[in-house]
Amino acid sequence: MAGLRLAEVRERVAAAATRAGRPVADITLVAVSKGAGPELVRAAYAAGQRDFAENRASALAGRWDELPADARWHFIGRLQGNKVRLVRPVAFLLHSLDRADLAGYWAKGPGLPPPVLVQVNVAGEAGKAGVAPGETGALIAAAAGLGLEVRGLMTIPPAGVSPETARPHFRALARLRAELQPRWPGLRELSMGMSDDFEVAIEEGATLLRVGRAIFGPFPQTADRG
Repeated sequence: MAGLRLAEVRERVAAAATRAGRPVADITLVAVSKGAGPELVRAAYAAGQRDFAENRASALAGRWDELPADARWHFIGRLQGNKVRLVRPVAFLLHSLDRADLAGYWAKGPGLPPPVLVQVNVAGEAGKAGVAPGETGALIAAAAGLGLEVRGLMTIPPAGVSPETARPHFRALARLRAELQPRWPGLRELSMGMSDDFEVAIEEGATLLRVGRAIFGPFPQTADRG
């Protein structure tokens, strides 16, 4: 079943990219596997999926080796400094750098730290993770000063909004990246779009889609479930 759903999502991604006049190769589908059983994750891998994501440090640490070594594991949830040791050794990309102290923790440890995205609270929601748009440049500068490779930006629109209502938030993130790129040309990624709105996100420039439910089917909901 996961393989069939994955094929449907890929078709929708390709159609949205065509409508937007974009090469589908510029868009990476990240399968958000939190809550999905190992058999579903393996089925997605067997169908050709290679990018997966978890939003809890313990979950990523416990399941990254369920798949062969060519699987790429992304971390998309809020990360506490004391949990970095669980995520950093196995993460391909951290989507949720939201504060300078986390950048400090991420920079420490053996080897080069995996690249990061800065999470931006575009909607200015109280209690939601992410740096304010106006403070994004300062966080990028702090992270880069620690030797981190900042590849782009990430956002989560307000919960429960329609795809069209989410569109202005995606557009704002793309605009913010364009404003910052003259100083940081390496900001090539936009992580935005989940199961209900990834087609709109593609139309607004998303390069990384965080999709869970549309691939793995309904299962218990958690924050940023995808």
